[in-house]
Amino acid sequence: MKKVTVIKIGGNIIDNPTELEQFLTDFSKIEGYKVVVHGGGKSATKMAQSIGLVPQMIDGRRITDAPMLDVAVMIYAGQINKYIVAQLQAKDNNAIGFSGADGNLIQSVKRNHPTIDYGFVGDVKQVNTTLLATLLQSGIVPVFCAITHDKKGQLLNTNADTIASELAIALAEVFDVTLTYCFEKQGVLSDSEDDTSVITEINEALYAKLKAEEVIHSGMIPKLDNCFNSLSRGVQKIKIGHHSMLQSPDVLHTTIIL
Repeated sequence: MKKVTVIKIGGNIIDNPTELEQFLTDFSKIEGYKVVVHGGGKSATKMAQSIGLVPQMIDGRRITDAPMLDVAVMIYAGQINKYIVAQLQAKDNNAIGFSGADGNLIQSVKRNHPTIDYGFVGDVKQVNTTLLATLLQSGIVPVFCAITHDKKGQLLNTNADTIASELAIALAEVFDVTLTYCFEKQGVLSDSEDDTSVITEINEALYAKLKAEEVIHSGMIPKLDNCFNSLSRGVQKIKIGHHSMLQSPDVLHTTIIL
């Protein structure tokens, strides 16, 4: 079975030109089929603030009203996505940038939460696995931003960690998939003040314990929730850590297992 590497890059990589350049260099050298997923880092927040909007976050997830959606589409699907595509083309990777609306690749539904109005935020409903597999088999490197659609004409801001997870799950029907979350830390930390306190392996029981003790909190919770969901639905391997782990398997990182 062919292997696919799905990698989601965190905002702090996107915000740091040196880190982004190194990540894209490492990513471009990965052999076989591969997909990259990105959010918008601080760029969307900066753009929003520059036009008088006040960004709102709850539990690591952005509240997206209509003006904020416009900003997210401009920054995620426009500026950042096309920059990454251009850089990968310069490194001889035939990249194409996608939102979920392109080719109906990722269809979502507007989030319906009992107590919180997230605005124009989407929860992934369906991935067009057939088209995505065809793109990969044609030598395309898909670059996904964190924008999906509801197939009724509405774009939706969607958690990039979730998009990476759902793409990996869909591709696992056809390929042997490794899902990798790259961000500025070496992995999941037992002490947020100590970058060397990497937890090298986390299973469901340890995750429940670390959440209860609030060792794991905030934005790391939806990330790890996505990880365990992915593993239970066919993804072979999940790694979390600094993008330097793409250079060598010996680089310290966190592996997520069931």
